[in-house]
Amino acid sequence: MVPGVRIHHRSRRRFLALAGGGGITAALACAPGAGRARGGPELVKALSPELFIRHGAHNAETRLESLPVGRLVTPIDRFYVRNHGPTPRLSPADWRLEIHGDAVERPVSLTYEELVALPTMTITRYLECAGNGRAYFPDLLGLPVDGDPWRDGAYGVAEWTGVPLSSLLALAGLRDSAAWVMPVGLDAEGYARPMPLAKAMMADTILAHRMNGEALPMDHGFPARVVVPGWIGAASVKWVGALEVTAQQPAVAANTEDYVMLGADYPGPPPVLTALVIKSAVCLPWPAVLPAGRRTIHGLAWSPFGKIARVDVSLDGGRTYPRAARLVGDNLPVAGTWWELDVEAPPGDLTVTPRAVDEHGHTQPPLVQQRPNDKGYLFAAPVPHPIRFV
Repeated sequence: MVPGVRIHHRSRRRFLALAGGGGITAALACAPGAGRARGGPELVKALSPELFIRHGAHNAETRLESLPVGRLVTPIDRFYVRNHGPTPRLSPADWRLEIHGDAVERPVSLTYEELVALPTMTITRYLECAGNGRAYFPDLLGLPVDGDPWRDGAYGVAEWTGVPLSSLLALAGLRDSAAWVMPVGLDAEGYARPMPLAKAMMADTILAHRMNGEALPMDHGFPARVVVPGWIGAASVKWVGALEVTAQQPAVAANTEDYVMLGADYPGPPPVLTALVIKSAVCLPWPAVLPAGRRTIHGLAWSPFGKIARVDVSLDGGRTYPRAARLVGDNLPVAGTWWELDVEAPPGDLTVTPRAVDEHGHTQPPLVQQRPNDKGYLFAAPVPHPIRFV
């Protein structure tokens, strides 16, 4: 069994009945955009300043120091929020999932009741905003960038329960020409982002309707959202109302303007962001103030490619990494692990710089190798976390 993946077979008879046509409308039940909610004021969840750093009206960064040490799955009330506008309030009674496009054999429409009756799987995977770490471009490299100054808290791990996209696409039947799948959201702007068919068909790419055992919260995509493990959070479209399957790649803002690499290092057609990068973080305030003496420093490390193999730590600003941290608790692929390190610290200033290495040998690049880009995406270098011991 793959770590972090559970398959549930209890609904197989219901699935076969639906696949045979007994419970699926074989044509779109409503016009494109039907069921779209224009949203209420901003976000739904409470955002205590002890748990979150706000970035504008629609975004909230988790304070990593608020997380329970050793517990890899992020509590829902502390999971970061990255929205492009107000959270839409959608009713499951009115919601439909439309599967259509020029590369399906037949359009399909599913109600919420039909969706949740399909066979499900549960995956433990992390999501991360492409701009996580953006603040370090100006802080560590002196480079101005566009966008909210996230540090490390646009990262969270959840147990996502839902239906594999491959199963949903099978209901509509794929033509030989099928090459792209684009989830389309029911938020006010109709956010959408395409992915290659091969990524959509991967075993752990799912349409999730539960998070940590609960119905998906509104801020996190209720009634259903795509979870695309290992890719930037922008690929995991929320409030999904349609899956559009096409032969040609759709051109939308999210793959032509918003989530592309721009800057002097990218003179040609801008590369579209897909996979994330391996990262690590110290789970303390920025900067931190701690009592002098023997202290245990805790942090997190994660990789889009697999499990974390080790976390090396520098106490001299990243010049040398002579110490290995202890890995604590669960260590799951495309999710992460906790680490800890004991330090003897006299009064004064110190930086703690973790550097993660995963099971396939991927590691964080030195700061001098961090490629700049105008939007501040995919900061990957180890970060010296400032701590004052008093």
